Amino acid sequence: MNKGEPEREDYLPLFETRTARGRRLFRLFSASIFIAICFVWVYRVTYFPAGEAKAERLAWLGLFLAELWFSFYWSLTLILRWNPVLRSTFKDRLSSRYNQEALPGVDIFVCTADPGLEPPVMVINTVLSVMAYDYPPEKLSVYLSDDGCSELTFFALLEAARFSEIWLPFCRKLKDEPRSPEAYFRTELVGDSAMTKDWLCIKKSYEDLKIRIETITKLGRIPADIRKEHKGFREWGIVLSQHDHQTILQILIDGRDANAIDIEGKVLPTLVYLSREKRPKYCHNFKAGAMNALIRVSSRISNAPIILNVDCDMYSNNPEAIKDAMCFFMDEKKGHEIAYVQYPQSFYNLSKNDLYSSSLRVIVELELLGFDANGGPSYIGTGCFHRRASLCGKKYSKEFKGEWRGPNKKIEESASFLEETGKVLASCTYEQDTDWGNEMGLKYGCPVEDIITGLSIQCRGWRSIYFNPERKAFLGVVPKTLLQYLIQHKRWAEGELQIFLSKYCPVIYGHKKIPLKLQLSYCPYFLWAVNCFATLYYVTVPSLCLVKGILLFPKMSCPWTLSFAYAMIAGCIKSLGEFICCGGTFQGWLNDQRMWMFKRTTSYFFAFSDTLARMFGFSESTFVITEKVADEEISQRYEKEVMEFGTPSVMFTILATLAQLNLFGCVLGIRNVAADDVPVKVLDQFGLQIILCCVLVMLNQPIYQGLFFRKDSGKVPSSVTYQAIVYALLACTIAMY
Repeated sequence: MNKGEPEREDYLPLFETRTARGRRLFRLFSASIFIAICFVWVYRVTYFPAGEAKAERLAWLGLFLAELWFSFYWSLTLILRWNPVLRSTFKDRLSSRYNQEALPGVDIFVCTADPGLEPPVMVINTVLSVMAYDYPPEKLSVYLSDDGCSELTFFALLEAARFSEIWLPFCRKLKDEPRSPEAYFRTELVGDSAMTKDWLCIKKSYEDLKIRIETITKLGRIPADIRKEHKGFREWGIVLSQHDHQTILQILIDGRDANAIDIEGKVLPTLVYLSREKRPKYCHNFKAGAMNALIRVSSRISNAPIILNVDCDMYSNNPEAIKDAMCFFMDEKKGHEIAYVQYPQSFYNLSKNDLYSSSLRVIVELELLGFDANGGPSYIGTGCFHRRASLCGKKYSKEFKGEWRGPNKKIEESASFLEETGKVLASCTYEQDTDWGNEMGLKYGCPVEDIITGLSIQCRGWRSIYFNPERKAFLGVVPKTLLQYLIQHKRWAEGELQIFLSKYCPVIYGHKKIPLKLQLSYCPYFLWAVNCFATLYYVTVPSLCLVKGILLFPKMSCPWTLSFAYAMIAGCIKSLGEFICCGGTFQGWLNDQRMWMFKRTTSYFFAFSDTLARMFGFSESTFVITEKVADEEISQRYEKEVMEFGTPSVMFTILATLAQLNLFGCVLGIRNVAADDVPVKVLDQFGLQIILCCVLVMLNQPIYQGLFFRKDSGKVPSSVTYQAIVYALLACTIAMY
């Protein structure tokens, strides 16, 4: 092509990458904070209390070590934030370059495991939303993996298959509306009068569907007359239990069948129910095992070159998400390098100021952009489009371009034949003496199997993409109670620390396979749990030393105070600025800081201790499902942003003890200032310590409300209150005497 010749449409990229704004200001501000941190180090070394009592020397040394850890961890987060990039796609170019026949098929995996914690109505809303993508329906195959082997879930999916005949044509009339019926009908009807009749009719059909499913769910069994409606119910006649049953594979909608059409005569996507075989003597490997069974079974039925996996509570919110992903995979120059496209986890039931900081706003809106720039984000387990070949263990090769001719559906094979022959692929014994769970599919042996799976794919030469469109691709549910939130983060932190201490540690496993900056990008998350010790020390020891009268910081009149003050204040300003720029509020930022402290003193502490127990053979890995439902009272308090305690827990005992310890330290510190003959002198000596205690008291404010002022059922249980008071008083007594 000559220099003056305009570029032809065929050569234009399907996506573009641009650097985020504000990098220079961020780097200058970070450099100034680092200089202040260096002065803090110099002060700690220069003014070490060598001639003082042993307790004071130990307290000083411990605080210095905590500050060194915070500095090290902060520097790791800078690697993620140093050079964030933004991605955008050109779907119009995709449409003009590839007709519908040329687009690849997509197999969509939806995973559920417990009809009690993950209600069937919620599950089928996710299924219906992904069936309604703005994509050729003959190219879509939706698979529901039911690891709970529940006939209630099967009944709900059967009802959803029938409802899809009217729901999908209705969705084709929509533009950007959510394709989940529950989410769609939460909004008021907006549009012309011609849509009103359809809207009311479809809503009535959905409400009837919902009532039928919820009635059967409350009943807990399938009535005999309903069992006769589909042959699949016969399978449960020989199911022994949720953990002891044969493979159940049912093709509810066969996209190849001429009769599988909606009310407008258009083809319906293939819909498949799978509950893999489970037997007590075989390890089923949790979600990773379910995903690998889906990969094998889908290869027999549809074998699409692209796989999307979503959790059952993450409904599709953007009907064009598939086309966005295809812009990355099908780009002529860079698409062949891409193994997976990761969308962020977003949520629809966040409170106004995100009470529990469940959105992980800065991670999603900033850090993962830097992760992408450093070589590609990690795989986070849901909302991810995979290239089937890379997920099944294929190494990257420049010559590999991919095959986009669509799914390999053999017309001559009937649905019943595919069901029978596909069952063996989901049996307990199929993976024995194979590479499944090791070199093929998702990795086994870790509660966060998604992370090591993504890392291993990157180490085979592939790269990944993080795409965060303005309209969120998927919306899920966050916990509405503090305990569920802390348990969820304990599982994440425990799994990530296990990876760091295993052969999959990115610095070791990724050596010479992926860039150093990508290796280090994983470390801030893998070291979440280790933060517990420095945080626990900073939260407890300064308060106890204030009770005893031990000085840990420079006097307010001392010039060294400026380095501490600048490091703390500038760090807070930087953190607040990032949070606000990511769409948060000031109260949301306070909630975020509070929850980081709560997690580090409870979830991360137990994650670290349980990881050590597992390493030494005292316990085994478990997978805890986060409850997706809450009763009416809890939901109302959550909407009002009132923190939920309610049930006794050792985590609450720790939080309540630390909160009261900070309160005692703050009160005694202020009392000493007021009682002294020269209060200015005491304030000069202990000013920074008192300020630190006051900040901790402010962050613990919801705990004090739950301990002393609230009367509702969500307050801190009395047993926890009494234990915390005793422990806090005991700690103060030991510190004083």
